[in-house]
Amino acid sequence: MQIGIIGLGRMGGNIAVRLSRHGHDVVLFDRDPKVVSAVHGRAVEGKAVSSDSVKDLVSKITADRKIVWVMLPAGAITEACVQELKGLLGNNDIIIDGGNSYYKDDVRRSQELSEKGIHYIDVGTSGGVWGLERGYCMMYGGTKDATDHIDPILKALAPGKGDVPRTTGREGATGVDPRAEEGYLHCGPAGSGHFVKMVHNGIEYGMMQAFAEGFDVMKSKNAAHLPEAERFDLNMADIAEVWRRGSVVSSWLLDLTADAMTKNASLSEFSGEVSDSGEGRWTIEAAIEENVPVPVMTASLFTRFRSRSGNNYAEKVLSAMRFGFGGHVEKK
Repeated sequence: MQIGIIGLGRMGGNIAVRLSRHGHDVVLFDRDPKVVSAVHGRAVEGKAVSSDSVKDLVSKITADRKIVWVMLPAGAITEACVQELKGLLGNNDIIIDGGNSYYKDDVRRSQELSEKGIHYIDVGTSGGVWGLERGYCMMYGGTKDATDHIDPILKALAPGKGDVPRTTGREGATGVDPRAEEGYLHCGPAGSGHFVKMVHNGIEYGMMQAFAEGFDVMKSKNAAHLPEAERFDLNMADIAEVWRRGSVVSSWLLDLTADAMTKNASLSEFSGEVSDSGEGRWTIEAAIEENVPVPVMTASLFTRFRSRSGNNYAEKVLSAMRFGFGGHVEKK
């Protein structure tokens, strides 16, 4: 298939390259021409075309049904791009928002675009800087017609079954979507994809916070105020490593933690000032609207707020994990 991609940052660029490796044709645009050139150079030869504006990108999509994937920061930047595309695309064309937009914005955009016959698909995309090789876990919302049409694109981006063991009882079960085992899932109407990804990120906050606090407790076990016989000088890197081997808390987040601690157990290269990208806040807002208690996720979000006015080893562990999975660099 042919698809235009707007925004070629850490994930957008890798998405374009991965699609070119799977035989799809990509039309590239980023506001930085050097970025466009770099991604073009990484794509499979003959599978990428560069453009110098959103309008130029649309003009170079020659398929009868134009598809444009927007991979920009949530908020005003994405909104402006979607509105510009609204004036350039026509009946039955498709806009995909693969960023982390607020799901209520997706619902509104879908309704506005449908008046012109344009389909809107929101794709919650997880995989960070590792997605080029590992693939991306995707949760998406939109009409069945539009989502079925872009299935070859989503299948190419998804990780596939790989060597993950099948869930017991899933084979032959009724009411399950086989695409879930491939790493991508149609969640429902527009907005549902980003809603599921939003909650995913809220859960991620809580899991990261639990690891961070646990390692902080262990690192502090050698504190001078404790009885001498009860002081333990524990090796954080070795503990992270042994937990990776058969422990019930083994996970990719723990893998990233072990990697960071093996390089430098003190994590001195991190300040511990931890940002939040919005999804954690939105998850808590949704929980309030639904009258659902979420104390763990709420506490983890508030800890990130506190980290910006004073932090400890726990926040450095959080920063190390964020850098590991998403390439997130601490704000200076």
